Amino acid sequence: MARRNSGLRGLTSAAAACLGLAAGVFATKAAQHHSVEAMRTRLEHLEQQAARTQQRANLARQQRQHWELLSKAIDDPELAEVLDLYERPVTPERRRQYLFANALYTNLLCYYRIGNMGRDEFLKHVRGMFQNPIVREYWYATQHQRASLTGTEEAELGQLVDDLLLQLDEADTDEWWVVGEPPSGP
Repeated sequence: MARRNSGLRGLTSAAAACLGLAAGVFATKAAQHHSVEAMRTRLEHLEQQAARTQQRANLARQQRQHWELLSKAIDDPELAEVLDLYERPVTPERRRQYLFANALYTNLLCYYRIGNMGRDEFLKHVRGMFQNPIVREYWYATQHQRASLTGTEEAELGQLVDDLLLQLDEADTDEWWVVGEPPSGP
């Protein structure tokens, strides 16, 4: 009998050891699964961050190229004629001023798009920039060009500028820096 009991005890001990081993394996697998999920989530986050960084770099590169092209046109009246898309004829001097106004606005737009400023700050800069009558004239002269930008972020910001200019024109105060409704949204 002692032999049989020791056999059962050995079997029970072996079964308990197997169950303990199985529980350990299960716990290890669960911990590994959690670690793999955490790494996958972190990797997705890093990939999204890399994509945003690449987008910002692309925008900055495009902005630099835009400025180089505008600079050439500002410096060379013959090249500036290529960019003369205004509704009415403008003098070479005014065309150069319009090109520079375009560069100023595009620079603000780029700063906004890469995240260096929010909408409130964008509008504050625009509000000041559009106190210059030549910049306003440029804006109105290029209105038909912006009309084709429907459904884009640039179109949305252009509409904000149009709304601000309307509010500035209708304001009964000389304190232009306080005119304009704060934008709603991001």
